[in-house]
Amino acid sequence: RLRQYQQVVEANAASGLSPEQASGREPAGLDGRSDPRAEFRSTSPLQQVDPSIEGRSGLSLDHIEWLGDQHIQTDYELLMQDLQRNDPDLAARTRLIDPLIAHYHLRLGDESTALSAFQRIVNDQNGRDTADFLFLPVSDASASDPDHRGTHWSLLLVDRRNREGPAAYHYDSFRGQNNEFAAMLAQRLGTRLEPVRMTQQRNDYDCGVFVVDGTRALVRRLARRGRPAVLHLDNLVADREQLQRRLSTAPNSARAGAAAA
Repeated sequence: RLRQYQQVVEANAASGLSPEQASGREPAGLDGRSDPRAEFRSTSPLQQVDPSIEGRSGLSLDHIEWLGDQHIQTDYELLMQDLQRNDPDLAARTRLIDPLIAHYHLRLGDESTALSAFQRIVNDQNGRDTADFLFLPVSDASASDPDHRGTHWSLLLVDRRNREGPAAYHYDSFRGQNNEFAAMLAQRLGTRLEPVRMTQQRNDYDCGVFVVDGTRALVRRLARRGRPAVLHLDNLVADREQLQRRLSTAPNSARAGAAAA
């Protein structure tokens, strides 16, 4: 599946299609890309700019636009940069997974593809498994129906501190719409799903914002050290405007990293 996917991307790129179109994705899907807030500081400036215009990253997000995988991956790049600067130990044990890898390789790839992708994710440069926390965006995009390009994002957190019994937590802001897909992904990763609560969105376009803001909230909790007693996100407030500002002021390096991942 990986080779087929790469061939499709290359063929569409040759015909002038964008990475978003190459994977047959809509703006909400796979398109290429109360918690305290002071555990670590963001290095991304938050100038008073129109957050919907293209910033230095070349990536914009309108006020009611559905997030694509490049939006999520770019924000993940920014979060990891902040984490590496402020908490390098936690950064070394945390993996913020590219939505494309989570979907095409880990969930839909054959066993060989999934295993290879998983090993690249969890192993460090010395081949040691150092990944305690995996954050995986979950998409409802279909593997077989090109007309179903994905309409919903949710978040799967895998806690691997106990390698013999890893646990997974699924955060879905829209009545569990992705429960089936999250369960499939958790099973492929050899984890058991634990129930958690998640704030429910009040519109039809903020699911991706809940994913990135939920990731940030959970990382802040992990940064306090120890095992968080509660992993629920039922008090999470998704802040689209803050995300717009992060994306619009993101340096080109973060955008390039998301595109290359």
